[in-house]
Amino acid sequence: MNIIVIAAMSADGKIAEGPHQNSLDWTSKEDTRFFIDKTKEVGTLVMGQTTFETIGKALPGRRTVVLSKDVELQPRFAPMDQVPAEGSVEYAMMPVEELVEGLKRDGVEGLVVAGGSSVYSQFLQAGLVTDLYLTIEPILFGGGVPLASGFDRIEMSLVDTTKLNDQAVLLHYQV
Repeated sequence: MNIIVIAAMSADGKIAEGPHQNSLDWTSKEDTRFFIDKTKEVGTLVMGQTTFETIGKALPGRRTVVLSKDVELQPRFAPMDQVPAEGSVEYAMMPVEELVEGLKRDGVEGLVVAGGSSVYSQFLQAGLVTDLYLTIEPILFGGGVPLASGFDRIEMSLVDTTKLNDQAVLLHYQV
């Protein structure tokens, strides 16, 4: 299974100034277009609870799975073994390795990891990521939320560099 990390980052390597910041507050429309197109192409995306709350809804045309530690949310969402209706959201409370195995059983061939830092970290720590698409935006936060942490060195190969506009660049790496 291809497991793709997609993240927009400041030039100083942060994915947000604070944990509840919406990336639309500071990223380019071209980065948003790339995110929409790539996640629709892949079809399934996984994100954390905080990231989902910054979006506030399921994304049309994609299967949305939210990793959560909040037991209270569980009863409101479909079990992993049932493909959800369009526009619904699934919550999962399990290690990412189990989530990936469940999605494979559902016939999912690829997924996008869409944030935040904790979820990126879990997938990288588990050695599950095959590709990273990192948009570097022309802004310095001086502090904030890192892309990920808590994993050993990961060697990557640069596959492609795309200039999204006059200021932002998209880097595609394979692990």
